[in-house]
Amino acid sequence: MMEGRVGSELATNGDRGPSPDPTESIQDVGRRLLTGMYAAFRALRFYPLDNDVVQRGLDELQQIVANVLESEGAVEIQLVGDFFFINEERLRLDLRNYSTFGSIAETLRGHEVGEITVYRGIAREEWPPFLSLLLRSPAEPDPFEAVQKGLEGAGVERIRISKIQDRPATSDDVDAVEGARRTYTQGVQAAKELLTDVRLGRAVNVRKVKRAVQGIVDQVLANESSIVAMTHLREFDAYTFTHSVNVCILSVVIGQRLGLGRNDLYDLGLGALFHDVGKMRIPESTLNKTGKLTEEDWRLLRRHPSDGMLELFEVKGFSDLPLRQMLMAYEHHMKLDLTGYPPSRRPREVGLYSRIVAVADAFDAGTSIRSYQYRPSPPDEVLKEMLENPVRGLDRTVVKALITATGVYPVGTLVILDTFELAVVTRANPDPARLHQPQVKIISDTMGMPLADPPVVRLDQIDPRTGEPRRSIIKTADANRYGIRVADYVT
Repeated sequence: MMEGRVGSELATNGDRGPSPDPTESIQDVGRRLLTGMYAAFRALRFYPLDNDVVQRGLDELQQIVANVLESEGAVEIQLVGDFFFINEERLRLDLRNYSTFGSIAETLRGHEVGEITVYRGIAREEWPPFLSLLLRSPAEPDPFEAVQKGLEGAGVERIRISKIQDRPATSDDVDAVEGARRTYTQGVQAAKELLTDVRLGRAVNVRKVKRAVQGIVDQVLANESSIVAMTHLREFDAYTFTHSVNVCILSVVIGQRLGLGRNDLYDLGLGALFHDVGKMRIPESTLNKTGKLTEEDWRLLRRHPSDGMLELFEVKGFSDLPLRQMLMAYEHHMKLDLTGYPPSRRPREVGLYSRIVAVADAFDAGTSIRSYQYRPSPPDEVLKEMLENPVRGLDRTVVKALITATGVYPVGTLVILDTFELAVVTRANPDPARLHQPQVKIISDTMGMPLADPPVVRLDQIDPRTGEPRRSIIKTADANRYGIRVADYVT
């Protein structure tokens, strides 16, 4: 009886919901709110309004919102890039709700809605017209204006929407790039000192390494695209050091996509920076060998995970044994089916952090110039091979998380457009449904002539005359073949 009475009160006015759970965090509430919105969307998509499934979905959504309104006073849902903020707190997503929230984000972007604000006194009857407007195909030429007018016409007063913001480059953007560059440079310097000290048997300045990793985590959380772009500042002579920093950055990016919190990202980044420390026990002549590796060379290389774990036993400066970091160093070449190295004598499951580092390591190694690899593969081909080749032994879910961050065409990929212009990818599309339509910088015209001032364009821009994208990618190209240094265009 009590449940029916509460449901009835919500259906009549919706001014108050049941008392919120004081132990529930805004993270929990935010995830339940978006999940409730998604359930109501699906119900309205497949059933008429008077269907019981729809009514229950609306009841649950109204109840969740009422709880938040009682404790917070207002509900603000913001979509920034591909992240959701609830009352200015960014939601940490995990694999269970990643596709759900991605679907909502795609719907909002289609209507150019970047913010939804719900006010006290929201009536249950205001949800169906609002949700129904978002379920419609976006109206051209101004989908946001169509939703706005629809809300006004339906008398929806306590749900307000704001248009998604596409900011032009500003001084803040320039500052973000410079900040990312400084963080990257400090990371490479820390990695260089760390690995050199290990090779020479000197004491490692662990405090400096920790500061460098903390800076990388802060940069990923504040401006992911800028710090990811720095991974293209590769120099052959410094491969060992830049590779460690790149794996650290990519691992933190993947970890964030998988819902890890700041402290866990820090542990992950620290392990990623140390992942190849065992290679410091291998002679430099073997590491930098340009010819075919001998069986003895391979024997030494296959030892580096075990050597890395043992090396971390000896590193002073940790308050406790760095067990997570030791495990990442030991496991990152094992493969999911344990056919990698070092061999495992007993059944085991490779840890999540090690699986993340394995994916980051494989991607950076496959797209870098190394002593025996003068022509690295295009990034999109590396990702495709990592995802589809079971022999690699990589976690496909983790690879997919990397793809959501880098896009199908990662930053730094040289592409040929259907206009026959040459372009470099500078930013992934935050919309999971449009990963094939990144932001690019056009560096040569249709005749192949270099442009003095390369324009930046988004490939998801639609030509209103045709209803089709203005430009699209027809193939990727080898930057080395064209003599193009992509880092000049992405950093």
